[in-house]
Amino acid sequence: MTLLIDDGNPAVFISFAFNICQYQQPNQNHMNAGDIAKRIKELSESQTLEMAAKSRELIKQGKDIINLSLGEPDFHTPDYINEAAKKAVDDHVTHYPPVNGFEELREAVCKKLQRDNGLAYKPSNIVISTGAKQSLMNVFLSLVNPGDEVLLPTPYWVSYYAMAEFAGAEIKTLKTGVESGFKMTAESLRKKLSSKTKLLVFSSPCNPSGSAYNRDELAELAGVIEDFPNLYVVSDEIYELITFDGHQHASLASFDSIKDRVITVNGVSKGFAMTGWRIGYLAAHETIAKSCTKIQGQFTSGANTIAQMAAAAALESAPEKVNYMIEAFAERRQLILNKLDEIEGMTASSPEGAFYVFPDVKTYFGRDTPSGKVIAHSTDLCMYLLEEAEVSTVPGEAFGDENCIRISYATDEKSIIKAMDRIKAALEKLK
Repeated sequence: MTLLIDDGNPAVFISFAFNICQYQQPNQNHMNAGDIAKRIKELSESQTLEMAAKSRELIKQGKDIINLSLGEPDFHTPDYINEAAKKAVDDHVTHYPPVNGFEELREAVCKKLQRDNGLAYKPSNIVISTGAKQSLMNVFLSLVNPGDEVLLPTPYWVSYYAMAEFAGAEIKTLKTGVESGFKMTAESLRKKLSSKTKLLVFSSPCNPSGSAYNRDELAELAGVIEDFPNLYVVSDEIYELITFDGHQHASLASFDSIKDRVITVNGVSKGFAMTGWRIGYLAAHETIAKSCTKIQGQFTSGANTIAQMAAAAALESAPEKVNYMIEAFAERRQLILNKLDEIEGMTASSPEGAFYVFPDVKTYFGRDTPSGKVIAHSTDLCMYLLEEAEVSTVPGEAFGDENCIRISYATDEKSIIKAMDRIKAALEKLK
């Protein structure tokens, strides 16, 4: 094709260029849902984040929403940690870090694990990630092949199930409830395990129930795990610092007979009020650590350098420096338990850690709302509380227990009192 352009006429050239651009412009309207990868369409959204998003939207509309759905401390990051970050900026710690994290931070993790948990690790056993959530995903992708069996005791943290699905796992659940303090026993674990089970994942203290295993309980579980040599275990200890009533945190990896098959996941988000810094870590056998580093190298590479220096300051400090937060959470826990006692039909166990209660609410199922809608399950109840009481909670379905809802007390006492009074009034309207 021959194109003739009058070089002396700018208008002709501009017109020609515009037409060519229009001709080459791809069709912007051809995209449809069928073009999205199957893995994404099958991946569920986090219901905790979904409820938080709905709350923010209602707040924008002028609603007085009290958000008890997110697990985020309402404290600011301690100043001594912030100062370490400022120093890192001044020292120009701003270049690419090693994929598995700065040696300085990995050494700090090792010292913390020895000091607080009695666990002996080398920096080569440690991988620093962009939040404990990435640490968990690294483990799933490193250990689980499509078709492998993953066991999740209920209630489980919402993302475990989605991560296992993403890795192509066959998922089994181990049911627990209020009557057992939301804990699996050695007997119940043995009944669920088989030679096919590749990975067991649990948290202690637990999100969403607040249950926490003591050393004797973990010893019984370790005795079962010993009998299944092909089984690996993820022990999620992100809420380690937040425990009550003198509970002494214990780590499953402290049992030497199974240590090489235990992956301990932790981070600084909850205990140090550093949710936005996005630093998590795992401690594992060196082969697993190297595999997780390999995956991370293709996804995000190393975590934020300034945040790593802040995390090092947090982990090197004495745990007692954040006791003021723990004391506040303990007071809020008692407050919310007292308020729950005033609500007929809600049954809750006393949390041993974290900052959630997970009351059983099935007594309200089958009742009618003032508008005539039937409450069929916990999702219906949470939506009703959001609309009627203007309080955001999370349905138990998200955690594998359809009979409960999660209520966070990581907020101030005034808001807790106001929210629980609203919940009580709204529930009294159900018929």
